[in-house]
Amino acid sequence: MALTTARCAKALQLTLAVIKPDAVAHPLVLEALHEKILENNFIIVKAKETVWRRQDSERFYAEHKGRFFYQRLVEFMSSGPMWAYILAREEAVSHWRAMMGPTKVFRARYDAPGSIRARFGLTDTRNTTHGSDSEDSAWREIAFFFPEFSVAEWMERAEPAFRAGPVEYDPHRRMHTLLGQHRPKGPLETDPQHRPEVAH
Repeated sequence: MALTTARCAKALQLTLAVIKPDAVAHPLVLEALHEKILENNFIIVKAKETVWRRQDSERFYAEHKGRFFYQRLVEFMSSGPMWAYILAREEAVSHWRAMMGPTKVFRARYDAPGSIRARFGLTDTRNTTHGSDSEDSAWREIAFFFPEFSVAEWMERAEPAFRAGPVEYDPHRRMHTLLGQHRPKGPLETDPQHRPEVAH
């Protein structure tokens, strides 16, 4: 386990990050993206591999129903495994979106050549990653992917301890945890039934 001091002046913000099926299909790309999350000082609060049914994809993208890309997006997002993360850091939403780059891969390669989508994206649909576009969206999307997790409770009870640090990264669980003396007790403890699976 690697020890990290996560002392931040500002409150931590949560965001949802998803590594899409096109990237998960290539283990080296998946690991490169995971390492990029760690290198950019995100705390991984939760992580899990998941596979959507078509109806899950339809529910998540319901606001886009009727648009020309809707069916293509629904089919792609239910085509294989994804990795979903709850990430924390100062201004997590904007930092993750900046790391991803523009949605359109061509624009990403032109405007942000060092971004994730510029480096790994294939098309505007197969563009490697998803990230919440606002704090409100983050709370809603986290609830969709992690229904057992309470954002409000984490912000009230765990955020001050994570912000003060130190935290440790557990490579087997692919997430950070507080050291024993700082770890909140009660519902925020990891439920063994919801432990993230490790990619093989």
